[in-house]
Amino acid sequence: MENHKIAVGQVIVVEGKYDKIKVESLFDATVFVTDGFRIFSDRTRGALLQRLARKRGVVILTDSDRAGFLIRNYVKNLCRNCEVYHAYIPDLFGKERRKEQPSKEGKLGVEGVPAELLRQAVRDAVPEMRQKSGQPITKSDLYLLGLSGGTGSSERRAELLKSLDLPENLSTNGMLEVLNALWSREAFLELWSAEEK
Repeated sequence: MENHKIAVGQVIVVEGKYDKIKVESLFDATVFVTDGFRIFSDRTRGALLQRLARKRGVVILTDSDRAGFLIRNYVKNLCRNCEVYHAYIPDLFGKERRKEQPSKEGKLGVEGVPAELLRQAVRDAVPEMRQKSGQPITKSDLYLLGLSGGTGSSERRAELLKSLDLPENLSTNGMLEVLNALWSREAFLELWSAEEK
């Protein structure tokens, strides 16, 4: 169990102030808050994020619900010519302590996810923090494994995402990016063969 803060050179982008409080308790990093969907219409805030992204790069750490993915994609496009990394939290169901009701989709947001899962999500996202080597997983691999482009591939992808504790809303490209952040091609093929048994 880690108690010290992990240094992250990139700016970590989160949705709300409670996410920021949680992330700042775990990481020695600049944390940028989108204020949810406000980032879509606040040009000044968007310009500041672009400036920070050009200078430092960003790690996008949003909730794993639909709203979080909308914000993630907006930030990715806003910072498209910059260094952008994606940290994904798993779909965990429940509610944050401060809330009376769970979210619309019933999933915990960044503020409610256990500390070690957040640390791991950021480690997996940032290349210099990863400890992985070997050949990357390709779109061809996904096709050959029946995870894209074929009958039943979306169902197989959904099953794989669930078994790996990854968000159900990941696109095929997003899934490929995450798989490559977590495993080498060889390690993933071993994992897939174990999943298929």
